[in-house]
Amino acid sequence: MVDPDTLEKYRERRDFSRTPEPRGEQDAAGPHPRFIIQKHRATTLHYDFRLEVDGVLKSWAVPKGPSMNPKEKRLAVPTEDHPLDYAGFEGVIPEGSYGAGTVLVWDRGTYRNLTEMKGERVGVAEALRRGHVSFRLEGEKLRGGYALTRFRTGKGEAWLLVKMDDAEADPGKDPVATEPRSVVSGRTLEEIGAGGDA
Repeated sequence: MVDPDTLEKYRERRDFSRTPEPRGEQDAAGPHPRFIIQKHRATTLHYDFRLEVDGVLKSWAVPKGPSMNPKEKRLAVPTEDHPLDYAGFEGVIPEGSYGAGTVLVWDRGTYRNLTEMKGERVGVAEALRRGHVSFRLEGEKLRGGYALTRFRTGKGEAWLLVKMDDAEADPGKDPVATEPRSVVSGRTLEEIGAGGDA
């Protein structure tokens, strides 16, 4: 079961009589932890990177989106934990609501924890507390190793999302630019915003 306090900030920021976002009633995890990347046009366009950890989606806003180039470090700013049922959310968050704008599911899949410290495997929740987690993504657009590393703590906490230099690394490929559509509905942000059919 999810600790109800874990989603308190998420719920405090939203008026569920106005927003179509899920309240977070589902807490059933699958056999493998999931990752989700949602493309979100709010005040600015960004990508919300989410890892399923301990019954919630740990979340970071990545302004430029993920890269497949190991030499590119992408800023990742932590946001509040989201409920598991947010993983399938696409739609329009109305004006005047927190995070107002359009959301689509840009990528999704499962991930495998690769984090080791001092030669021992470390669980994802503990790795995040320590400020570094490595994982392998098995997504529809992204595959291979990635790492999240915290470089600033406190009020302006910030992390870096970096692609590992492995067989799936491809500095010449930019799926953020070339693959804008949802992996769920096949729609673009513009089509979702206009209320187009899936």
